[in-house]
Amino acid sequence: MEEQTSQILQHANFEYKKQNYKEAEELYTKFISSCLQSRGCEAKDLATAYNNRGQIKYLRVDFHEAVDDYSSAIQTDSRFETPYYNRGLIHYRLGFFDDAKSDFQQALKLNPNFEDAKVSLQQTLLDQQHRIDRGY
Repeated sequence: MEEQTSQILQHANFEYKKQNYKEAEELYTKFISSCLQSRGCEAKDLATAYNNRGQIKYLRVDFHEAVDDYSSAIQTDSRFETPYYNRGLIHYRLGFFDDAKSDFQQALKLNPNFEDAKVSLQQTLLDQQHRIDRGY
């Protein structure tokens, strides 16, 4: 069963890289379900599947569903900085600057060289200050 589950993840990653998002999302969902039933998957693999499925939902502008997947990735592997960053981007876009700031800071705590997180944190702080300066 574990080998078959691993093949599902490999196939999902392959389809994801080819931008066949519908197929990739279905495969990630199948992988996640299989992992949750068997409890025999590596946390890093399961977190990656949640994160990548979240990315597909993000591209579809299903922000709330994407946040759910990023949060599941974080719960699965709290040392994985990418879903913190991805969730922070959605919080930023929705104007939830405190949540975005917290996510970007956590991504940087886990990986101090994460340049995109540095830039996003700086932009969040600037935009949050502009909002305060404008009085809303």
